[in-house]
Amino acid sequence: MTAVVVFVGSPRIAGQQKGIHWGQGVQPHDDVTDGFIADPNDHVAELFEWYEAGEVNVPNPNEHVSFEVDDASAELVREWTTNTGALVSGRRLFDIADGWGDHHPTGAPVIVVTHQPPENADRWPRTTFVEGVEVAIARARQVAGDRDVTIASASVSQQALELGLVDEVCVSLVPVLFGEGIPYFTKLSRGHQLLDDPVVIQGRRALHLRYRVRR
Repeated sequence: MTAVVVFVGSPRIAGQQKGIHWGQGVQPHDDVTDGFIADPNDHVAELFEWYEAGEVNVPNPNEHVSFEVDDASAELVREWTTNTGALVSGRRLFDIADGWGDHHPTGAPVIVVTHQPPENADRWPRTTFVEGVEVAIARARQVAGDRDVTIASASVSQQALELGLVDEVCVSLVPVLFGEGIPYFTKLSRGHQLLDDPVVIQGRRALHLRYRVRR
């Protein structure tokens, strides 16, 4: 059965002319301890340290990207790259990452929520541009089949939660304080959203938390 998962830890990796690589363009959606995913200028600073904090190399379907993590985090990354059948993104994240070079690290096709597809959309043949979160999730479910749908975008995640479309929230909590910045979850118009007690994985430079969403 397809599950819709918000993964607060999906990397933003900018596509380069020579492929996709780790470096200045890498900006994961981890949460710092005070709840932000980036500083006010959209810089992530220490948030992606755990992707390079270990000795275990975790390959993924994108041959240009690999993860060097600890044993505990490796299990999480393997599951993420193996189980994701489609990834839903907002237009802003898609633009920041330059569409991941049309090869997201999960290896999954990408569904982008946007009111206006880019004029050169044919640059990303594995990417589908749709209008509306409900349409995007429905399309992603079709693409994913029996695998999971992963949402890797703050605004889309919040809208999907509001619509009751999210089954699970995964957060990688990083030991740093920003003090101010861009939050992943902001105001929920329906009020508090209850989650089940988390499954906890202690990684190096990240605490991975996995919550089922209560209906």
